[in-house]
This record gives sequence, C-alpha cells and structure tokens, in this order.
Amino acid sequence: MKVILRENVKGTGASGDIIDVKPGFARNYLIPQGLAYISTDRNIKIIDLEKQQKMKKLELQFAEAERQKVELEKVSLTTSVKVSDDGKLFGSVNSQSISDLLKEKGYDINHRKINIEEPIKELGVYEVTIDLAHGIEAHVKVWVVKE
Repeated sequence: MKVILRENVKGTGASGDIIDVKPGFARNYLIPQGLAYISTDRNIKIIDLEKQQKMKKLELQFAEAERQKVELEKVSLTTSVKVSDDGKLFGSVNSQSISDLLKEKGYDINHRKINIEEPIKELGVYEVTIDLAHGIEAHVKVWVVKE
C-alpha cells in the first residue's frame, strides 16, 4: 500500500516521502496516528499545502529568534550572592537562576536552552549562550557580584 508520510517516522522515511508499506502497518499505525495519508492525488496536494504551512511557520520562528537574539545580546544580568571570606560562592549560579533573572527582565527563556559549561562558583563576569532556534544563539553577560 502506498502512503505519503506527514512526519518523519524512524526506520520508515521522512516527511513528504511516498513509500510502499504493508497494509496492516498503514491501517493500524500510520494512518490512525496521523503520521501518513493514503497516496492519492488529493492527498498529495494536501501534503504540499502542509509543507508550505510548515515552511512559513519555520520562517516566522527564525525571524522571531533573530529579533530576540538582537534584544538579548543588549542585556546584561547581575546577580548578587553570598560569598565566603576567600571569594567562593555559597552554592552556585546555574541555568535556572539565570532563567529567573531573564524573567525579571521580561524574557521568558526555558532554563534548558541556557548553556553553561559548569555552574558558576566564583565572582566575576561570565558569558552565557542561549539556544533560541536551530543555529541561532544569543550571548548574554552575567555579572556575579558580592551581596
């Protein structure tokens, strides 16, 4: 049975591929899960429209990510922390605390998108990378100062 894949299916094919699969696999898995359509002229047109819509959506996401990158790179974050006599932090500054600082400035960034090589445990200025979209990263300066 020939089907058109709507999404990437591991071990089967990529989105938009017209593939030949066993009828049971198509009837019982691909079609009910919304992963494929039966290959007809009408469904080929529908897939083409879906591809165009996905491309427009991706372009909008990349444009938004570029705009957000420009805004974020102007931001400088300052966090004051308790410090021991020899300059070591009690605790550390991690991606969650940086995400909280960004929320205070009005940016809602998930802490999983913030890349820190390791938690910050000393006073100083650090540059943190934020993944906004595939291949688009913003660099934000974080100042860690004594409370």
